[in-house]
Amino acid sequence: MSLYKDYLTEIETRKAQGLHPKPIDDGALVAEIIAQIKDAGNEHRDASLNFFIYNTLPGTTSAAGVKAAFLKEIILGAEVVAEITPEFAFELLSHMKGGPSVAVLLDLALGDDAAIAAQAAEVLKTQVFLYEADTERLEEAYKAGNAVAKELLESYAKAEFFTNLPEIEEEIKVVTYIAAEGDISTDLLSPGAEAHSRADRELHGKCMITPEAQAEIQALQAQHPDARVMLIAEKGTMGVGSSRMSGVNNVALWTGKQASPYVPFVNIAPVVAGTNGISPIFLTTVGVTGGIGLDLKNWVKKTDADGNTVLDDNGDPVLEQAYSVETGKVLTINTKTKKLFDADGTELVDVSSAFTPQKVEFMKAGGSYAVVFGKKLQTFAAEALGQTLESAYAPSKEVSADDQGLTAVEKIFNKNARGTTPGKVLHAGSDVRVKVNVVGSQDTTGPMTAQELEAMAATVISPSLDAGYQSGCHTASVWDAKAQANIPKLMAFMNKFGLITARDPKGEYHAMTDVIHKVLNDITVDDWDIIIGGDSHTRMSKGVAFGADSGTVALALATGEATMPIPESVKVTFKGKMADHLDFRDVVHATQAQMLKQHGDNVFQGRVIEVHIGTLLADQAFTFTDWTAEMKAKASICISNDDTLIGSLELAKSRIQIMIDKGMDNAAQTLQGLIDKADARIAEIKSGEKPALTPDDNAKYFAEVVVDLDEIVEPMIADPDVNNADVSKRYTHDTIRPVSYYHADKKVDLGFVGSCMVHKGDMKIVAQMLKNLEKEQGKVEFNAPLVVAAPTYNIIDELKAEGDWEILERYSGFEFDDMFPKQKARTEYENILYLERPGCNLCMGNQEKAAKGDTVLATSTRLFQGRVVADAPEKKGESLLASTPVVVLSAILGRTPTLEEYKKAVEGIDLTKFAPPLEKPAGARSAHF
Repeated sequence: MSLYKDYLTEIETRKAQGLHPKPIDDGALVAEIIAQIKDAGNEHRDASLNFFIYNTLPGTTSAAGVKAAFLKEIILGAEVVAEITPEFAFELLSHMKGGPSVAVLLDLALGDDAAIAAQAAEVLKTQVFLYEADTERLEEAYKAGNAVAKELLESYAKAEFFTNLPEIEEEIKVVTYIAAEGDISTDLLSPGAEAHSRADRELHGKCMITPEAQAEIQALQAQHPDARVMLIAEKGTMGVGSSRMSGVNNVALWTGKQASPYVPFVNIAPVVAGTNGISPIFLTTVGVTGGIGLDLKNWVKKTDADGNTVLDDNGDPVLEQAYSVETGKVLTINTKTKKLFDADGTELVDVSSAFTPQKVEFMKAGGSYAVVFGKKLQTFAAEALGQTLESAYAPSKEVSADDQGLTAVEKIFNKNARGTTPGKVLHAGSDVRVKVNVVGSQDTTGPMTAQELEAMAATVISPSLDAGYQSGCHTASVWDAKAQANIPKLMAFMNKFGLITARDPKGEYHAMTDVIHKVLNDITVDDWDIIIGGDSHTRMSKGVAFGADSGTVALALATGEATMPIPESVKVTFKGKMADHLDFRDVVHATQAQMLKQHGDNVFQGRVIEVHIGTLLADQAFTFTDWTAEMKAKASICISNDDTLIGSLELAKSRIQIMIDKGMDNAAQTLQGLIDKADARIAEIKSGEKPALTPDDNAKYFAEVVVDLDEIVEPMIADPDVNNADVSKRYTHDTIRPVSYYHADKKVDLGFVGSCMVHKGDMKIVAQMLKNLEKEQGKVEFNAPLVVAAPTYNIIDELKAEGDWEILERYSGFEFDDMFPKQKARTEYENILYLERPGCNLCMGNQEKAAKGDTVLATSTRLFQGRVVADAPEKKGESLLASTPVVVLSAILGRTPTLEEYKKAVEGIDLTKFAPPLEKPAGARSAHF
């Protein structure tokens, strides 16, 4: 009884933390629990019954397998448990969501006992998570003349598992709760610092917003038991930033409905809202749970008598309130009229975008997974019976415009579309099922993805995928007890599932903590590919990539598909000449600033940025696509010249070969397959058979932005503007300022060069600046700490071979050692150079952080409150974002530099350059190719 004793010890530990017993996923523990249930006189029998019925995880966990087998014995009469009748055993099986439970139900339905078979069939008619092994077995039984198999197929062909479900309520009463003013990042709902606990839903739920907010939500629920609490981003967008299923899980845990009475802490159907709606990735995640996401539009731009927008002293539009959603207001959503009403019946706003036929189906089915699997199951059944499919689901919206060309993303979606009307060309707004080529899972959301795969009863990666990759970058900084407990288990699961994993469960190759986006950028080997990744920065410079929640990642891994509308696109082109003293990162920041200046509103939000970058290779172009997450874009596509694309593919091949040489390929030779695919694509380009992807000349764009490089005269900094009087304007990425704004007196407490926004060239810039300053000053003194984390081990190897690593080592007061990785996060910094392990480091904020209240100048992407640096009681923490040379010089000076100091420091240094592509490719390439 050792496992059970250990479990009781864990329960006592959790009780001290205010937590319930942890849900059980271990089959060996369930076996002990069953033994105690069978023993009528056992002192633990009652507790064991409770754990077995209410606290055992479903799906493909080993616990689910043992539970399903015991329930089968009860149904067949081989075991008798007074508290679990055969009827109750069937009910429990119906809540186990596939895998072993479906196998047991098929055993019973196709068995010799007609009465039991009939009962099993009725349960199976409600199930949707059937895989090939299940459907093949059913089809074989049907062909052999089994009447129950025929009955099941006929039910599936009518999709009775969906049509028999109750319709969503016509009226949904909600009570408002303002979670924050301004954009709400998923960090507020699921902080990066608590990433280790995401798979433990109850424990992780404790970190949502604040304990005070949780108490306020509970108070509202007590006051309004007939209403659902609606979490609101007042004067902002809900769910910006990282793509976190854990954020939606937390909101659902506190405000949603329990998915099953027999599965603890899995809640669904939250209601969330924002003045400016919901971030695209977050909205997808809300759909996974069958939730509702509203665009409130409760603050509007004030206009004068002539209809012109009134601006404040900073040139920003003045907002005025159209209606109030202050905390505690009771409102009603009418799902038929698709309107939001006040308590007195006054119509407030149209919310039809939240109730499209597809979204309503998600709500009815309890989440988008059930719809995806339901469509697949209905199609299978109709084919098996030889019937014409009469879909029970709303037809996918197909938008086609005559005499209108295709944008790049429209071309990619048309090429990869599945199940659309043959021969029909689709444009933006169409709902499309698409083939996915590459899927990436990262290590702080990976445990949840593994849970989702188990819950949907998936056991192996879809053979239609080119590759799946599991990273180790978000937990690279500190190999602490939490990482040691979670990561090996995750890597073993994903490796067995069929992914290439950063860590080898057998220990045969060195742990690769390379940043996931960099690896995905390398293993994407076709500009027509679709990539899905468990992080908002899944934005490749080849193909089109979408950051996604852990559940959508699981679905893509299991099915090789994703479903989404074809997004609208914004075309970005460039003119003018880039000044010699500037870095390409300055162009990236200026794009955001010039877009806002040209359009007033953020036209990038929720759309694809089609950037005509042409002459920048994959590593450098990624600096732009990566930043588009902060531009609130849904995705980004780089339009490259033929020669540049070939160069990027050759670079990808060399990086993949290194992975193979390190022993990372698997039995399926996934990595070799990518090299073969890259070779085939290169041959197509060289022969002229299929040149690099370009949009049609008559493609239709939502908007166009022309970036004037001549306007960029000094380095640009993205500022969180933490003291802005308007709370809604803090911590956005829209405040872009020139370095001269700070008058060389902005104190910098720490500099950080790292994250996915830097490439090999950035590391060389650090070395070159140290050499230059050393030559001029004799020795470089740091007035603030400088943390440097290369994105990949390959970069470090190349820097060593080229002699740049030596100068970095010479100035470092700390250099990572993979033989003895840090087991504790750093809390204090000296004024020295820190050479950290490849990975996310400070940008992730879950392990390493700057000291509270610090002003950090970083090359990373995140400036959200509390992410890189938390607030101190006397001073707000600030995370300002800039180019590598600005960060390095600021750390040396301990303050922001003057433009003259900056120019002098970078004189002669090879910065990342960009020249707009000409009509005829000029062959210009980044200096660091």
